[in-house]
Amino acid sequence: MTKTRIGVLVMSYGTPESLDQVEAYYTHIRRGHPPTPEQLHELTTRYEAIVGGFFPLRENTNKQVKGLEATLRAEHPDLEFVCYQGLKHAQPYVEDGVEQMVKDGITEAVGIVLAPHFSTMSVGGYVKRAKDKAEALGLKMTFVLDYHLHTKLLDALQTRVENALSKFEAGDRHNVRVIFTAHSLPEKILEMKDPYPDQLLATSKALAERVGLTNWQFGWQSAGQTAMPWLGPDILDVMRTIKQEEGVDKILLCPIGFVSDHLEVLYDIDIEAQALAKELGVHLERTESLNTDPLYMETLSDVVYTKWQESTAAK
Repeated sequence: MTKTRIGVLVMSYGTPESLDQVEAYYTHIRRGHPPTPEQLHELTTRYEAIVGGFFPLRENTNKQVKGLEATLRAEHPDLEFVCYQGLKHAQPYVEDGVEQMVKDGITEAVGIVLAPHFSTMSVGGYVKRAKDKAEALGLKMTFVLDYHLHTKLLDALQTRVENALSKFEAGDRHNVRVIFTAHSLPEKILEMKDPYPDQLLATSKALAERVGLTNWQFGWQSAGQTAMPWLGPDILDVMRTIKQEEGVDKILLCPIGFVSDHLEVLYDIDIEAQALAKELGVHLERTESLNTDPLYMETLSDVVYTKWQESTAAK
């Protein structure tokens, strides 16, 4: 008996695979406008600082795609799930992934973004690109929009918060300020009643309740350098404020908006925030990234399978 084949387009931001690809990557992010020499130097320096030429984000994403496919097949042996990658700013682009599915004879597919929280400016953008290409090629495709309160995701994040708190002296843990973080977006999403901030706060509250946290807050990070204002306060400003105004000298950053070791984690937190912590005399830790944690793979598998079931039932 032939198994039903279901394509899964796993979408993410993308990153260059080597230093010589940084300029093309940055140009794509800037909608075809090449970066200035200063901008290019700044981004290249950040990559060099964290990896010395090796790009873990790309490898982590590849492993996540393979891990999801393996989990789907293990959990649903009666079906044949085939995972494809679609990136926003690097090859294979989102449209390339859709096109490859069609070339391989896939007739039904599910799309999912490696980001638990929905925003029209992030997840919504991926979905639109994939949907437009799928419709143009006649591919039946449905999409997972968010999974920010999935039990297994919260289980994985809870373990990470508890493990990171254990890095502080036992008697000091109630003094640790836990700051949940995510990538900032332009403030205009608030006018659009975008669910992104509320979903992030919902995840933060769920984790705080699970761990028993009372000393926590939310902060934004990695805002773009544009003329328009972005959501704040930035975590670096938060760190300065709580140190100077409240005397907080123990901080745990929990970047719940990121599911992998991105530049925003490996540089913005591990280098930039740590440098500020040293300057302020603060003990700073962060939670470990999800990467290919089995619970995260199971989260993705659950929501992909559920979405496929819903689309099948709707036929």
